[in-house]
Amino acid sequence: MTLGKKLSLSLLVLAGIDLKRLPEASEDSVEMDLQMDHEKTDSSHIWVAECILEKPKRSALNQLTRSLLRNYNNGVRPVHNWTTTTTVSIDLILQSVLDVDGKTQTVTTSIWYRQTWTDEFLVWDPEDFDGITEISLSSDAIWVPDVIVTEFVDDGKSPHIPYVYVDSSGRVKNYRPVQVVLACALDMYAFPFDKQNCSLTFRSWLHSVSEVNLSWMRDAEAIAQDKRQFMNDGEWELLAIPSHYRQVHYGDSHYAHIQFHVLIRRRPLLYVVGLLIPSLFLMLVDVISFYLPLGSGTRIAFKISILLGYTVFRVNLTDELPASALTTPLIGVYFVVCMALLMLSLIKSIVVVKLLHHGEQGVRQMSVSACLLHTYASSHVHTETLEGALTSTAALPTEELEDELSLEGSLEEDLASLSSLQDAPSGLEWLLQELVSLRVGLSEEDSEGSAQAQWLSLCLKLDLFLFRLYLLVLVVYTGTLLLLWASWSRA
Repeated sequence: MTLGKKLSLSLLVLAGIDLKRLPEASEDSVEMDLQMDHEKTDSSHIWVAECILEKPKRSALNQLTRSLLRNYNNGVRPVHNWTTTTTVSIDLILQSVLDVDGKTQTVTTSIWYRQTWTDEFLVWDPEDFDGITEISLSSDAIWVPDVIVTEFVDDGKSPHIPYVYVDSSGRVKNYRPVQVVLACALDMYAFPFDKQNCSLTFRSWLHSVSEVNLSWMRDAEAIAQDKRQFMNDGEWELLAIPSHYRQVHYGDSHYAHIQFHVLIRRRPLLYVVGLLIPSLFLMLVDVISFYLPLGSGTRIAFKISILLGYTVFRVNLTDELPASALTTPLIGVYFVVCMALLMLSLIKSIVVVKLLHHGEQGVRQMSVSACLLHTYASSHVHTETLEGALTSTAALPTEELEDELSLEGSLEEDLASLSSLQDAPSGLEWLLQELVSLRVGLSEEDSEGSAQAQWLSLCLKLDLFLFRLYLLVLVVYTGTLLLLWASWSRA
């Protein structure tokens, strides 16, 4: 088959004619048919070729992007004159405080960060590109200032925003949400009435102020009082975000700094209800337990139960207290002192009950107890009563002393009369001896009962004195802490 015939068959294929459906004929008949249909297929062939060779027209947005980035170098500061300073305007909107860690001295915050600057290489005439005044470009394709946060520790879980907006005047807008972990000097001493002041210092890492300068996007007072986006229903309350501009001298150059101070205050209601009020209730129950009878063993058992309950309460709330490597929160000191007071209360009750059941003869052999009783009685009881309580059971009031002396005189007379009755019958003598013995026994029993009552009265007075002293210490300590916390919460 000649080259002309092959070309004719190819044209038939392009024209959509199925060669299998053609009737069987000789090559000459096929060639004649091809010549007859040549004019019909010629126009179709030309149209197909034009469709293949024609290129699509670029959009105005695509043309603008290619025009801006054709010879762009993102490693060069975008100024025509190298002495021109690039001013970066920054803005900060605090959204929430996610975590405050006193042990690691870090604060996790979520902020809405905005910065703008002028790129002299990204300028165009909107009329040349269908009136386009703003486009989005990849942040990796253009120059971005090296503005960092000095207190930056970790970027947290910040979403990656790969684009920036650029307008026709070359103004670049870089807006993005940032979750930052900041190093902050946290003062947990006043917990849960504490306030924290954490700073975010923005600066250029390499460029001096003559190359990259910083400024506010909004007025500093407006930024300080802006609380619209802050989630105000959490644990922390935003007070203000004051800021100031300064230049710091490093080496031979000055560097621009803008420092934002995030002032936050903890809401203490949760900790007051969950920590302080239960602790105060336990201390109040311990104070009321002093009204239990001194002679019964229920007081000591009840105080032991309170001490064990307070220990369990303190252990369960260990995770609620902030951990600090430098200072101990005042509320932690409060819990420790309360536990110490409960132990002193228990020891005091044990000592008083021991003195009550030990008796006078045993106390004489206890030098420490005798000294305590002597010191207490010297200021609260008459000297005569104390001497009688520590030496003999004859320390009674004046009337009872006279009665006992007269009783002893009568006993001596009875014994003398008994000895004079030598000639009396044996029955009468025996009866008289029994009567005298009975009278002596009753007299000794009355004397022991009076001494025992006096000893009980002395123990009760000692218990009352220690109770008042314990109550005074507890009230003064608790009142001082409450006044401190009240003043901190109002500040």
